[in-house]
Amino acid sequence: MELTASPVIIGVDGGGTGCRAAIGTVADGMIARAQGGRANLTSDPVTTFENIIATVVLAAKNAGISTSALKNAVAHIGVAGVVTAQDIQRMRLGMPYKTTTVTDDRPTALIGALGGQYGHLLSVGTGTIAAANAAHGMVFVGSWGFQVSDHGSGAWLGRAALEQVLLCHDRMAQHTDLTRDIFATFNNDPRAIVSLCATAKPGDYAALAPMIVAQAKTGDLWGQRIMHAGAQHLTNMLGALDFRVGQPLCLTGGIGPHYAPYLPARYLDGYQDARGSALDGAFELAILQHTAQTK
Repeated sequence: MELTASPVIIGVDGGGTGCRAAIGTVADGMIARAQGGRANLTSDPVTTFENIIATVVLAAKNAGISTSALKNAVAHIGVAGVVTAQDIQRMRLGMPYKTTTVTDDRPTALIGALGGQYGHLLSVGTGTIAAANAAHGMVFVGSWGFQVSDHGSGAWLGRAALEQVLLCHDRMAQHTDLTRDIFATFNNDPRAIVSLCATAKPGDYAALAPMIVAQAKTGDLWGQRIMHAGAQHLTNMLGALDFRVGQPLCLTGGIGPHYAPYLPARYLDGYQDARGSALDGAFELAILQHTAQTK
């Protein structure tokens, strides 16, 4: 598909577990999507650039759009690990598109979930995004990176579980099915856990999150305690965002909806499904960028 009159629109959602790209035009909307490898500018900048560009090319292939059309594209890239203005400039200059806007992954998640509506968002995947769309604009809490933040995230859950495994191994706590199962994946060798943690990325820890969520649902003691601890952090974040019972609240991400049973029940009075994903938000922001350019 050769596009001349209508430029290609690209949206990218990059995170610690993987990145996703959407491609299309203003007239046709989103035509195709693609998934690729992890994209966190702080933890792995070189791989982030490579994976984003490769995933966009794959999306173009899926859409039947020539890669030569990408050089005139308008792109919005929302990627984890973007912290400073220098990060934004570095990412923008490293992308091979005509116009690229860059943000961290919070605005794309919020726009995708709520659009222009007021409300609150807890997007919990590898990392954690706590955000509100308020009368005075977008407001965010946390999301300072796994090393010092991202409480309740998949990465946070995985690290907490590994800590509990080692406590059980050292006989400072009693094993449960969860800790036994996780320990078994390391051949019951604490040194293997230490070795992993020496070089682990957030996504490596988050890989354990599905096991934690599943065991917590069965009533596993440590699974439930870890999930309750994560939920308490999320509750505190909502408090910092001036959340009030009855206001719209979306839970998104691979882990977010699983926190519903652990949050105060009254907090879900205004629960609503998200309008879309962070990828939808990135694509929408790219369209807005194109519209602003053509005015």
